[in-house]
Amino acid sequence: MRVVFRYIVVAILLVAVGEATAQRMPERGLVRRGNRQFKREHFEKSTDLYQRALQHDSTSFEAKYDLASAMYRTERYDSAEQLLRSIVQDTTRTERERGEVAYNLGNTQFAQQKYKEALSSYRYAMRCNPDDEDAKFNYAFTKRLVQQQEQQQNQDNKEQNQDKQDQQGQQDKNEQNKQQQEQQQEQQQPQNQEEKEGEGQQQPREGAMSPEQQEAMLQAIQAEEDKTQEKLKEKAGVIIRGSKSW
Repeated sequence: MRVVFRYIVVAILLVAVGEATAQRMPERGLVRRGNRQFKREHFEKSTDLYQRALQHDSTSFEAKYDLASAMYRTERYDSAEQLLRSIVQDTTRTERERGEVAYNLGNTQFAQQKYKEALSSYRYAMRCNPDDEDAKFNYAFTKRLVQQQEQQQNQDNKEQNQDKQDQQGQQDKNEQNKQQQEQQQEQQQPQNQEEKEGEGQQQPREGAMSPEQQEAMLQAIQAEEDKTQEKLKEKAGVIIRGSKSW
């Protein structure tokens, strides 16, 4: 991945600049001073000088572009991205210049892991500059990275779905086991109730008469009862006589 921040070469006429010109366009002097600090890798000082230049001319393409370069070097990628977004839409610049800006915009987005946005910026850079090999390389590299991330995301989603299915299957299994246990308990309750009721009934005592003995005793009792009835009948037939008539 080639993430070197490229610069636009601005032609400077090597002529004496009068004091009046410097007073009329102070932002250019500040930009030049900022560039000298930038070359020395004094990026904070160059940032301050570029910002001062923009205070004099907020539309200065050079000041904004160089300020974005300094912010990129100090890893203030979000601020650099905002500046580059504003300049890439400047229709007063040439296609080549806008392509260079788009290339660097892609680099700032890549540094923030905004890979799909970086792809769009590199694509625009290639459209502006079809011979830009760096933009082509970065586009291909970023596209492959995005595809790998999508494949990994799909795999993660698949594993998550499988985990959810496994969890749901285990829950269903637990629910089935619970229902089976409840059914078994319901079936056992009547049996337990019958056993409890049976425990409350009187059991035959040891030494009690057998059915045959009970039948013999009943017959003996009936025989005694029959004898008693016959005796009563005999007494009812006797006439008692007396000396007095009524």
